Amino acid sequence: MAKGIKTGGRRKGSINKTTADLKSMVEGALADAGGRAYLAQQAVESPAAFLALLGKLVPRDLNIDMQVALSERMRNLIERKD
Repeated sequence: MAKGIKTGGRRKGSINKTTADLKSMVEGALADAGGRAYLAQQAVESPAAFLALLGKLVPRDLNIDMQVALSERMRNLIERKD
């Protein structure tokens, strides 16, 4: 057997069964709660939690320029924290 040749186990990059099951449950719960409309509602009602979720989904080493149009309510929330 040559050194460094994979002969068994999961394929590289495959998802752990528990992780896959949990992801499926979260996706199901989101669908039950209203999907995209629910997430949009949370972005308005709980912007901190929504942005924390977004931060978990965006790759950490992503380097881009973004222009974000903030709603008047979001601007007011940001100004209140300063």
